[in-house]
Amino acid sequence: MRRSRRVVLDTSTLVSAALRTGSMPDQALSKALESTDLCASDETLAELAQVLERRKFDRYRSLESRRAFVAMIRLHSHLFAVDLTDLSVVVPPCRDPKDDRFLALALAAEAEAIVSSDRDLLVLNSWRGIRILSPAEFLADGPGSLP
Repeated sequence: MRRSRRVVLDTSTLVSAALRTGSMPDQALSKALESTDLCASDETLAELAQVLERRKFDRYRSLESRRAFVAMIRLHSHLFAVDLTDLSVVVPPCRDPKDDRFLALALAAEAEAIVSSDRDLLVLNSWRGIRILSPAEFLADGPGSLP
């Protein structure tokens, strides 16, 4: 039996999806939810929740709707444990150490791709056989084009 394709969406992509309905990140999230296993860890979900609590986002969406978004992502994600050992094998690391959590998650989940709007991650494409795609690149990929 073939395993479902697994994809990691980073915080920058998820925040954009939460704040801008119909945007490329929002469309990429919809595609990931429909056609892949969305992968997350407690740490990446905590970061998403923390970022979306910022008052500067009040002008885009209510705090209640941003919290509901985080709950929806948690509900629809396959959770993977990522520990210090997983982070220690992130070689080469990202130039922004905070982004190593997404690389470690992708390894732990055996993900085919990371979808990111972050240049620090995008410059690594491909990293240890894991594709790192912008939301637009992920959308352009046909249904069977991920490994």
